[in-house]
Amino acid sequence: MSVRPLKAALTCLAAASIALTAVPAAQAVDGPAPDPRNLQAMRDLATAMAVTAKYVDEREAIKDGYLPHGMECMTNPFGVGSMGYHYVKEANWGSTDPSKPAALLYSSTKDAHGRRKLQTVEWMSADRDQDMKTTDDRPSMFGLPFDGPMPGHWAGMPKHYDLHLWAYEENPAGRFHNWNPALKCPGHMTHP
Repeated sequence: MSVRPLKAALTCLAAASIALTAVPAAQAVDGPAPDPRNLQAMRDLATAMAVTAKYVDEREAIKDGYLPHGMECMTNPFGVGSMGYHYVKEANWGSTDPSKPAALLYSSTKDAHGRRKLQTVEWMSADRDQDMKTTDDRPSMFGLPFDGPMPGHWAGMPKHYDLHLWAYEENPAGRFHNWNPALKCPGHMTHP
């Protein structure tokens, strides 16, 4: 590896480590979080951030195969908060590779150019036996178990596990919590 890519990788790793350790103590206990001493988790987190940074521009996500899945903003049926709009790349379904999330979640509002804001990166994996009572196939990333199994969020989506990384929007419930209680879907709300 030449010096330039190595330096870039080390810079991303340092930034991810600083971001995780800079979380105020009161917020650090909210929701699950990777152990900052887990070097593989920190490297994977840095990779996820570096790879998905270009998707801040919604056009780049669409160009790379992340397509809006329906026109509905997902709201929490069990309480407050939302996830936003899912842009799914079917080729990445089932991935636990930090550089290949299955979905990008965008804001419910658009900017002056009509584009949504990237908020969340999500990995999704089908529940092998489609039995929500068993969890022997639960994946993990960043040293954290995926949430689930849970029913599909839309027609044809299997029972699955997922893991959210609120990389581009603060989530008061925690960086890896599935719902963001600070966000709401506009008008017509869709419940998974």
